[in-house]
Amino acid sequence: MVKLQKTEPLSTEYLESLGFVWHTDADESSYIADELVVLSEPEAEAYYEATNTLYDMYVEAAEHVVENNLFHEIGIPFNLVEIIKESWENDVHWHLYGRFDLAGGVDGKPIKLLEFNADTPTALFETAIVQWAILKQNGMEESSQFNATYEALLDNFKRLVTLQEDVSAFEENYDGWKFLFTSVRGNSEEENTVRLLQHIATEAGYETEFAFMDDVEFDNTGIYYQEQSYELWFKLIPWEDIALEESDLAMLLTTIIKNQKVIIFNPAYTLLFQSKGLLKILWDLYPNHPLLLESSFEPLEGQKQVKKPIFGREGGNVSILDENASELHSVDGDYANHKMIYQAYTELATDAQGNSYQAGVFYAYEACGLGFRKGGKILDNGSKFVGHVVK
Repeated sequence: MVKLQKTEPLSTEYLESLGFVWHTDADESSYIADELVVLSEPEAEAYYEATNTLYDMYVEAAEHVVENNLFHEIGIPFNLVEIIKESWENDVHWHLYGRFDLAGGVDGKPIKLLEFNADTPTALFETAIVQWAILKQNGMEESSQFNATYEALLDNFKRLVTLQEDVSAFEENYDGWKFLFTSVRGNSEEENTVRLLQHIATEAGYETEFAFMDDVEFDNTGIYYQEQSYELWFKLIPWEDIALEESDLAMLLTTIIKNQKVIIFNPAYTLLFQSKGLLKILWDLYPNHPLLLESSFEPLEGQKQVKKPIFGREGGNVSILDENASELHSVDGDYANHKMIYQAYTELATDAQGNSYQAGVFYAYEACGLGFRKGGKILDNGSKFVGHVVK
């Protein structure tokens, strides 16, 4: 059973003062739970170690895909293959951050990888800012958390210039590069997440600007906003959406990268990590690894399993199947036309009310911050965010 500690919730006024405006769900219930998951030091350390190990495995699996030209097998759109290769081969294309979704890790259950949200992960604001504020308001030690997400991002922004662990040389190497941060118009969660990242980049020492995607101009010579060119561009727009819905832009970005005009974050190669097809590659390379669940492009014989689209989000078109591949639970969505992956089922930790808990660990050069989502058998966009405390 998941151990929980009740807390005094943050007021909506205070949350909005932070820029956190997506605090209430459609049914008028609070999106942020008024309780914390209680972890031991060894449990928090295990999440840290597991996430660092998994990232190294992902790098190996991505290298295997590139070397063996397996892009089609894991569902990579053909019009992104060239830009993925370009970004993979050059160290300047630094992976800024991602989030691993993990089962287990509490209540004695082993940690198992579910997937890696490597390109446009959500819950950054909740993990970095909101759960820390909950500890502060409730008179708890603010350091009693596996949560250095803000500081890790601050350092990782500096590494975009230093390209090494030591970030002290940032100022002497920073050449006044301008950094443009972009989100789509009309989505407050995405906009404020991008503005948080912009704030951290500004604190790191960059000259930054924010723009909505429809105000940004692209051509073969670079990326422009209000006639100013930018050497660095952060977009909270999934690479697969650019490939499928903006094919002309995909072609332009490939040219821009090849001509070394702009560096894009997250890099195109993070789509390799983002594809759940890589779960199958991981299982091929590391069969029966204790952090992995068996994964295949065909239904698994004789075992309970989860069927999910390789580029789905928020539980869309995910199904839990029994040993005969018959559907037990499912969530509707917009991803039914995507290639499917079949992953061995593992039980999520639960509380006394039967709610399921899934850990999300952010990675920015190393594992840096933990948060939880609470919901039903399949966690969808109705799930709640739950902070944690380490005791």
